[in-house]
Amino acid sequence: MNMPASLAIPERIWIEMHDIAEGDSCDVIVEMEDGAYYTAMFVTMPYLERQMELSYQIGKNLADVPAVRYAACETPQIIVPDLELETIEDVIDNLLALDTFCSIFTKVTEDEQDIPEATGKRATAEVAAVVVTEVLRLTDPTVA
Repeated sequence: MNMPASLAIPERIWIEMHDIAEGDSCDVIVEMEDGAYYTAMFVTMPYLERQMELSYQIGKNLADVPAVRYAACETPQIIVPDLELETIEDVIDNLLALDTFCSIFTKVTEDEQDIPEATGKRATAEVAAVVVTEVLRLTDPTVA
């Protein structure tokens, strides 16, 4: 059985680490050959464990709230063993080959009309648009 192959080809990939000290999560921005931008959050197991411990500590400090360890993912996250560039690139290649890239990554757009009404997609796209603008401004001297 032949799997459908995606025609989208990544042109550039930017990785923005969330907390350099922890080194367990990052935002990934992908520019496709057609000029479209997509973003997703990559996390490792230590990130999820840290989130669970944070939930537990908050519960311990609030009256009438049970202290319990859990991680509630508010945005789509891709769980990987490490945040090495090669790992991230391989995941992107796999998602493209499996034709699931667009269901995991959020398309970045400045026009709210282009954003699906799915919960969280608009906020993620707005934040990503700012990140892309700032990343491009800082890394590409031709961007004003």
